Amino acid sequence: MYRFLADLIVAVHLVYVAIVVFGLAAILLGVWRGWHWIRNFWFRTIHLLMIAVVALQAIVGVTCPLTTWESQLRIAAGEPGRPGTFVGRMVHSVLFFQLPPWVFTLGYISFGAAVLLTFLLAPPRWPWRGAR
Repeated sequence: MYRFLADLIVAVHLVYVAIVVFGLAAILLGVWRGWHWIRNFWFRTIHLLMIAVVALQAIVGVTCPLTTWESQLRIAAGEPGRPGTFVGRMVHSVLFFQLPPWVFTLGYISFGAAVLLTFLLAPPRWPWRGAR
């Protein structure tokens, strides 16, 4: 059961990363193509907050809670803190790379700056201002 829960957390982690990465790609493409849905206030605000949380964690040196929970569950399952199932290994290899921590911090901050820039240059529709 612990192994399953650890794999589930890795899958949730992957979905989180995918939303942030593909969300920015969709916003950029949507600005270019004139898609109206990319101006949705809630989508854009949640997207910005998602990367802001990651960047702030990296700046202050806090490990992502999903990573911590996964590791604790793997240890509880008798594993050495790395995924032991096929799904766990596959998803884990997509998410985690062996690079110095400063590389990730720089990447998170840069990505967060790009998301913030799109928020400012292609702003969302503010719900309290009414439809145009």
